[in-house]
Amino acid sequence: MSSVSSGRDDARRAPAAAVRDGLRAANAQLSVLDQVVSARLDMRNSDRVCLDLIARHGPIGPSELARLAGVHPATMTGVIDRLQRAGWVVRERDPEAADRRGVAVRVRRDRAGEVHRLYGGMRSALDEICAGYSAAELELIVDFLGKVSAAGQAAAQELADQ
Repeated sequence: MSSVSSGRDDARRAPAAAVRDGLRAANAQLSVLDQVVSARLDMRNSDRVCLDLIARHGPIGPSELARLAGVHPATMTGVIDRLQRAGWVVRERDPEAADRRGVAVRVRRDRAGEVHRLYGGMRSALDEICAGYSAAELELIVDFLGKVSAAGQAAAQELADQ
């Protein structure tokens, strides 16, 4: 390796470590926020994560939801049962399913505002933070976060496959 290349690598090492540390700190604080929201909603944190996945990807089949959440399909059945009993989601016949047993899960629109409201403070804080960046900088941040999300998904899948 050339000394120029080595110097560039050294110059990037500390900032890259700071990014990783920043992501860990942000993840910890967001996890605390999520736990508080879950407690306010009187649901398990894992169920709230699944509710969010349903809201973002739904209507969605239970198998696809289990894959996105990284849980066994049998476990997902229990999660969906709890969310349905609590009035958060409904199961509907999936018109695109290969057979009549196919179902899709969707969030009840009349309940979606409850979760949205609990994250209102964080959403407002993020709006203020984003106001301090240019459109180009925000595009870079979006790209970075998308890559971080994909890397996390790949790492989780790799661990699950072992």
